[in-house]
Amino acid sequence: MKVVNLQEPKNIYVTEREMPVREKGMALLKIKAAGICGSDIGAYRGVNNLVSYPRVIGHELAGEIVEIDDDNPKGLKVGDRVVVDPYLYCGHCYPCSLKRTNCCEDLKVLGVHVDGGMAEYFVHPADMLIPIPEGMSWELAPLSEPLTIALHALHRGQLKPGMHMAINGAGAIGLLAALAAIAYGAEPILIDLVEERLAYARKLGVKHTINLKTQELIPTIREITGGRMAEVVMEASGANVAIRNTLDMVSYAGTIVLTGWPKSETPLPTDMITKKELDIRGSRTSAGEFEEALELISSGKVDVAAVLSKVVSLDEAADAVVELSEHPDRYLKINVVL
Repeated sequence: MKVVNLQEPKNIYVTEREMPVREKGMALLKIKAAGICGSDIGAYRGVNNLVSYPRVIGHELAGEIVEIDDDNPKGLKVGDRVVVDPYLYCGHCYPCSLKRTNCCEDLKVLGVHVDGGMAEYFVHPADMLIPIPEGMSWELAPLSEPLTIALHALHRGQLKPGMHMAINGAGAIGLLAALAAIAYGAEPILIDLVEERLAYARKLGVKHTINLKTQELIPTIREITGGRMAEVVMEASGANVAIRNTLDMVSYAGTIVLTGWPKSETPLPTDMITKKELDIRGSRTSAGEFEEALELISSGKVDVAAVLSKVVSLDEAADAVVELSEHPDRYLKINVVL
């Protein structure tokens, strides 16, 4: 079978491998679609220190069940269409006991710590498969995974209708977070340096955007919020200066959610955190949001097709990773459809 193999940084290609063998409790999937994620780009560039090589990439996966135990816990059967929860957890550590499996002390992410599923076939635990709603296309189904990342940030921020949510970074995750916030009755404020991304967001219904090249950040947020500042701030860029700015962007008694992964530490004024009595929360991957994401997509409440820039074949996937790495400004998401 064909797989997309990252042999080492900057060395990615499609190659042949033996078919995976299914064991008890697992399911064999025929992969129908896979998304190229920012973590795949980081692995390709060699800047993600969690990745070991060689590695088959891909964790945003949708496929059809080819083999599965008859007594599987979800009652799934051969022929069912599913998406993959790609975050493998131990089930025994303290975070897992709290059902915060995304914080597992021994978390393994497909395409990062273990081989991913950008391949013709893939084996995965049967209890980590989620049925795809009827009528949803293969090319859209993998976008449920990045939507879960956005939703997890909204939940960590305890976003409520009527609140303002300032979002640093208008990439795929930031834009999905803004669209989800609108779906739940909140007011997103999307912030970026690239006007094309912000203009596109406005076309999709994001009323408030801030271009850091042409607008003043804090005065603009103050004007939008009537002086209160944003009750929730989501940091999705990973830029150190953006992380520091969150403390000025957030309201008193507000919440900051850190989703982006910075490459170095960011010094923060703890006196301001105390003075404003802020909640600062990490938001890592997702935990239990797949059904919610699939419902939002299926119902049309969140238009994930808006972030899909391009669709390629499996044979074109390696070149697409290179293209996305070299020209990130041209794309939001690229999906591979088999």
